[in-house]
Amino acid sequence: MRGWMTSSLQRKLSVVVAGSMIVPMLALGLFAFLISSRISEEKTKLTGSDMLKQMDANVRFMLEDIETISIFLIGERDLQAYLSQTEDEESERIALVGRMTNLAASKPYIANIAIYPGQFQAGLSTAYWYESGLPKEAEQSFAGGVKVWSGVYEVHDYAGPRQVITLFRPIRSVHDFRHLGWLAISLDERELSRNWKAPELGQAAGQVELIGKDGTILSASDSGRLGQPLEAFRPGLLQLITSRAAGPEEVAYRSGSVIYGEGEGKSTVLYRRQPLTGWILTGSVPYDQYRAENRYMLTLTAAVVGLSVALSVLLIWFIVRRITLPLRVLTRHLLRIDPERPLPRFPADTDDEIGRLGRSYNMLGAHIERLKREVIQGEVRKKEADLRALQAQINPHFLYNTLSSVHWIALMSGERRIAEMVEGLSDFLRISLNQGREYCPVEQELAHIHNYVRVQSIRYPDKFIVDYMVDEDLQNKWMLKLLLQPLVENAMIHGIQKREGLGTITILLQHEGHSMKVMVLDDGIGMAPERLQEVRHALAAPLSKQARSSGIGDSYGLGNVNERLLLHYGKAALLQVESREGEGTQVSFSIPLMEEAPHEHTDR
Repeated sequence: MRGWMTSSLQRKLSVVVAGSMIVPMLALGLFAFLISSRISEEKTKLTGSDMLKQMDANVRFMLEDIETISIFLIGERDLQAYLSQTEDEESERIALVGRMTNLAASKPYIANIAIYPGQFQAGLSTAYWYESGLPKEAEQSFAGGVKVWSGVYEVHDYAGPRQVITLFRPIRSVHDFRHLGWLAISLDERELSRNWKAPELGQAAGQVELIGKDGTILSASDSGRLGQPLEAFRPGLLQLITSRAAGPEEVAYRSGSVIYGEGEGKSTVLYRRQPLTGWILTGSVPYDQYRAENRYMLTLTAAVVGLSVALSVLLIWFIVRRITLPLRVLTRHLLRIDPERPLPRFPADTDDEIGRLGRSYNMLGAHIERLKREVIQGEVRKKEADLRALQAQINPHFLYNTLSSVHWIALMSGERRIAEMVEGLSDFLRISLNQGREYCPVEQELAHIHNYVRVQSIRYPDKFIVDYMVDEDLQNKWMLKLLLQPLVENAMIHGIQKREGLGTITILLQHEGHSMKVMVLDDGIGMAPERLQEVRHALAAPLSKQARSSGIGDSYGLGNVNERLLLHYGKAALLQVESREGEGTQVSFSIPLMEEAPHEHTDR
């Protein structure tokens, strides 16, 4: 990982910039999620409190309305007169029942209004109940003469069973406070439970229950719990609510919230107490509701943060890549420097530090290329000066005249072999000097080889033969002089002379596209693979090292030819050497075709 980081400026910048942006972004996303979760929980609790408050207001309205009706009825003059009698008057009873029926019909939540006289056995009721499970609260009211709300109980009429909660209230004379009977107003639990369904608490996930003073469930969104103690379903909840409600922080002992349960059953319980009856209205919101909302918020936050991180990473990668691209281009240029080629030019089109660095690199490349040209030209001029100095030391006319005289003396003395050798040497030197020119026609270079072979065949008779395989259209083409003779001499000395018997040297010149392929082959002793590698390595060395390289020290001609090919034709014209031990050696090169000699300054 460390190596991966340190090997690239782009990676280091990307990681640093991305880290400086992504870490705060993740922290901000986490902070936003925690805050939104808290707000969502508080919002759900506040919404539940508002809903519960509205439910409590509806229940309070019903209870207060029933209390008002009960006070109105027990003070009603005709009812007082009817109950003060010792016997039932049917006409008065029918009139009272009619007025009570009209009153009950105007209130949909009143299931029944009943009056029980204390002086005679005649009950007045607005409902026709076949069965009535009158709870013990009624007996307590009858015995104690106090107002009391019963628990929920079941009654049956023509429409079937229904659940009711009844207010029992004693009726006393307005004149002498004498006990006249009892009033019972029954609240229909079905109408009461409509409040729990609209609006829905906790997005329909919450439970609403109306708890009596004795801890029984009077009404609930789950009708299966009616009449049963709250302790059976939620142990300890009623005690938790009453102990919390008794605290000084609660408003008027009426409302609040508690956390009930653990794990999957954990919930927030909101409650409100009815001051008129002491009943407690509770609404519970499961924590699963919070978890669902939190999961939604987490998913939303993660999506937003993930998208932001992805966009940030792409933007950072794009910007860093744009910034480091010139540096990478410059690095590639520097890594791929070829000593034989000019430095590639860097496109410096900006005015920043990278642009200035690129322009400095271009200036350095131009300076190096100029120095290379000067060095090469100096080397070429030095070689030419050395050659011209050598030529100047040799007086061509004196040499030719002397050799010509030796040639005629040998002929007059009958020494034809000496005469032939002297004549070949004279022609060889004449072509070698070539009046100081660097280039000559191919046919002249071949004539130079003929003269060399002519002299050597006299020196080494019956030792070698030379075969010429030359395309006719190459005879009038121009080439650098003295390229073939060193190769033929190398083949003769190091290949042919060291073998037994007659050897063959083949000179091949053929036309290949815009080039001339030159090849010198011999069937001499060849070279071992190790020796071949040494020669190739020496030829591949820089020019300054080829002459003193141990690999070609004993065949100086190869190095000289290779150096002249490189200086005049370039790297593509360098010598190629192939050899097999005991089979022979092949030396080849390829040069461009030249229709005429290049312009030269010569000292004639």
